[in-house]
Amino acid sequence: MTVPKHIAIIMDGNGRWAEARGQTRTSGHRAGIEPVRMCVRECVRRGIGALTLFAFSSENWRRPEAEVTTLMGLFVEALDSEVDELHREGVRLRFIGERTLHSVRLQQRIAAAESKTSMNQRLNLQVAVSYGGRWDIVQAALRLAKACASGAMAFDEITEERVSAELQLGDITDPDLFIRTGGDKRISNFLLWNLAYTELHFCEALWPDFGQAEFEAAVADYAIRERRFGRVATRPGQHESA
Repeated sequence: MTVPKHIAIIMDGNGRWAEARGQTRTSGHRAGIEPVRMCVRECVRRGIGALTLFAFSSENWRRPEAEVTTLMGLFVEALDSEVDELHREGVRLRFIGERTLHSVRLQQRIAAAESKTSMNQRLNLQVAVSYGGRWDIVQAALRLAKACASGAMAFDEITEERVSAELQLGDITDPDLFIRTGGDKRISNFLLWNLAYTELHFCEALWPDFGQAEFEAAVADYAIRERRFGRVATRPGQHESA
């Protein structure tokens, strides 16, 4: 079976999961930690080289202050409790997004986690926090514009490859498979550039209910897709590597 090299996931439905049970939204976010662990285990087991998770968008700052504060606290707790295990499993952990918006405490935890796991090669795990796809592209454009203004590069040297290299995921291949839980069928400003030819899989399960069976169904769905990247396949059902 053809296995994706890179999976990107929007982990949607924590709040709805909790509200359906008469619980606070915070309990839903806590329940959403176990599916993250499962996805990491499955990627490691299957030899999938990269996993990118959308944990908190740039638009999520508009949520009620109490919920945002709780979420930031959960990020700190998760870093403290999970990093050692990720390190033992050979996972390289990185965070993408506008990290200067976070508290100094969280920024320190992020930097420490990234430093500790920086040499690991079994799985590249990216967690998008305070991230937006449009922000990502604008930041890349600004860096290229500054390079041109300083004379470090010419305007006609700007190519798709140069733009890609300036993005938050500039050093790894684009996602092969995108998964969104919670039933909504949109990409919500996530990796807008990188998802150009990604296979999209939408799952009805709310994120806390996303288990191994749902993960396997998404990977199996990917395996039967015909990926042409704008070209004509040489034979029916043939997959072309990303």
